[in-house]
Amino acid sequence: MRLFAFLMFAASLCAQHDMSQMEGMQHMLHDMAAMAGDKSPMTASGTSFNPAATPMEMLHLKSGRWTLGLHGVLFLAEIQQTGPRGHDKLASVNWMMADASTKLGRGTFTVRTMLSLEPTTITNQRYPLLFQTGETAHGKPIIDGQHPHDFVMELAVQYTQAFGKSNRFWLYAAPVGDPAFGPVAFPHRASAAELPQATLGHHLQDSTHISNEVVTAGISHGIFGVEASGFHGGEPNENRWNIDHGPIDSYSGRLTITPNPRWAAQVSAARLAHPEQLEPGDQTRIGASITNIRPFPNGEIATSLIWGRVHKTAGGDNLNGYTVESVARFRKSNYVTGRIEVDDKDELSTGTQSLRGTIGAYTLGYTREVARLPGLGAAVGANFTSYSMAADVHKVYGQHPVSVMVFLRLRLRAWSF
Repeated sequence: MRLFAFLMFAASLCAQHDMSQMEGMQHMLHDMAAMAGDKSPMTASGTSFNPAATPMEMLHLKSGRWTLGLHGVLFLAEIQQTGPRGHDKLASVNWMMADASTKLGRGTFTVRTMLSLEPTTITNQRYPLLFQTGETAHGKPIIDGQHPHDFVMELAVQYTQAFGKSNRFWLYAAPVGDPAFGPVAFPHRASAAELPQATLGHHLQDSTHISNEVVTAGISHGIFGVEASGFHGGEPNENRWNIDHGPIDSYSGRLTITPNPRWAAQVSAARLAHPEQLEPGDQTRIGASITNIRPFPNGEIATSLIWGRVHKTAGGDNLNGYTVESVARFRKSNYVTGRIEVDDKDELSTGTQSLRGTIGAYTLGYTREVARLPGLGAAVGANFTSYSMAADVHKVYGQHPVSVMVFLRLRLRAWSF
């Protein structure tokens, strides 16, 4: 009944599509800007960014010397899974970012915050995600589920100054923020814009996007950028409403290459002090990624290739995670999504036995935007995931477990006031 009611609500939105086809002046202005090839990278979280050709979906407001921006997304998703370890749930994945920038001396000063209501919209400290591991709920490791994000995902200030013809430096400080490691985190990645669920490789690739006591310094010359961070290495605790704290005990560095507005690549490394609450030891992480945006009339394709490796000093294990994902928008309002993952898992305990092995996850989805209003876009969509695994894992998870997600998506759209 829950799924039936959700689909009926989505169908009612589709029926209104013909009454709300106006594209909006700012959307057209953005398309023109993208075609012109603006070379400024698009900050996603922390100091990570998507390629400059990524479509910008943001509300803008000018107030005196300050330029204000607001963007965010909400997915209301019905999740259904098969197999002995599968579960069903209605949950909302969501976040909203606000920033304010002004000129300061010869540079730009920015204040930014990112908030999420997932501590309320995701009950029981998780939503179902087969084979996912990482963090804790009720004092136990989360297995086959994804934890909600903290209410405060980012609270940061940044100062950026250009010098010479093609140089700039920046300083970033955040009691909660994103250090210089890994790709753009999955909630903000251009290639994952229509995939509500986390990647299975999240804790191998980009889980540091919510860290505490982050201090980052960076410098760029032409297409190259280098930055280094110090931060507290412990993962967020189960209290999703507070701001955690701790000493700066972990370090990272990242090299970024942006040869043109359509490409962004990075290689990075980090040393984390005791990141896992229930697991002893430190971790060394390395990773690399590349993202491409290919615009075409009335759409674009965003694709990312991502690799991350975690070395656990306590046990000497090396865990690798590989992700290829893409979203193609065509005829302005249609999106086809795909994601292929191959990830090493060492925490698939069932309570009676410990499992480990390599898991493959294969996701295909479609999203249809059904309403485009000034400042807001509504869409309905669905995706389907199948899995591959070793024979001993099959015995616990079943021969052919699958996951299906049907969702309503609301996203703030580009508009100026």
